[in-house]
Amino acid sequence: MSKFKPLDYDIIYLSYDEPNAEQNYADLCTKVPWAKRVHGVKGSDSAHKACAELSETDRFITIDGDNRIRPNFLDQEINFEEHTDLQSCVISWAGKNIVNGLMYGNGGIKCWPKDFVLKMRTHENADPKNAHAQVDFCWDVQYIQQNSCFSDVYNNATAQQAWRAGFREGVKMALDRGVKVTVEEFHKNHWKNLHRLYIWLMVGADVEYGKWAIYGAREGLYKTMCTDWDYINVRDFEYLNSMWEEVEPKVSTEGLQDSIEELGSKLISKLDIPIAITPLGSKQSKFFKEVYQNPTRLDEIIDIEE
Repeated sequence: MSKFKPLDYDIIYLSYDEPNAEQNYADLCTKVPWAKRVHGVKGSDSAHKACAELSETDRFITIDGDNRIRPNFLDQEINFEEHTDLQSCVISWAGKNIVNGLMYGNGGIKCWPKDFVLKMRTHENADPKNAHAQVDFCWDVQYIQQNSCFSDVYNNATAQQAWRAGFREGVKMALDRGVKVTVEEFHKNHWKNLHRLYIWLMVGADVEYGKWAIYGAREGLYKTMCTDWDYINVRDFEYLNSMWEEVEPKVSTEGLQDSIEELGSKLISKLDIPIAITPLGSKQSKFFKEVYQNPTRLDEIIDIEE
């Protein structure tokens, strides 16, 4: 067995333009006063390379700008089998999304091999011939997924942040290994991704701006699967910010529920997905999050000591 301890590695707070970034960073500094920070670097690949260049350890841990770690993250030790090749793998912990209660890799804490990150080409730096690397890391990176949840994702500080979070997942959850598929192939996507997608489309009315996340997820799915919109744009935050400038006045808070239901009707008609036109209400969403059990991320449990 080989032991992995988070305290052995640099912890880097990675933020871009999150409206709650400073608040979340202040929270991190109360738990990890020695944390480093990378802020405002455009492009996910470039931002992670900036973290690698800042790191003084051979691996580094990233905390996203909308994320708050739980203090016990620092106390854990993971026992890996001796044959586990950590030099080329990313260790990924689940983060709990406060909008809909989902716990998976989205927004969670990750530990990256420094040399690997400096050499990888993803997102805006991806090889144009590599379709799988255009909008995410996960299909060109080997992940060691942890079931343990050591952070909470707060992506609803504003209507825009909630919409963007939902929109991005509505797009990415529709893809198969980062690539757009036919409607028939869409229904054959991994069941965990489909279930998470359906929850994004239905749950969150009990938290502030949660309905904007639902609308965003429905809009992202619709534009990806039902139009000729170029889904690769989902990787560009400035592009999404420009989209928001058109979405907000068109939809407005007063028309949000009607817009959500309109998209729901279209999605059911065109994709035949098992959602309702009307998403869960506040009390229903709260109840769902109370009783829903997130599926395991592992086929085999790795020994974790806390």
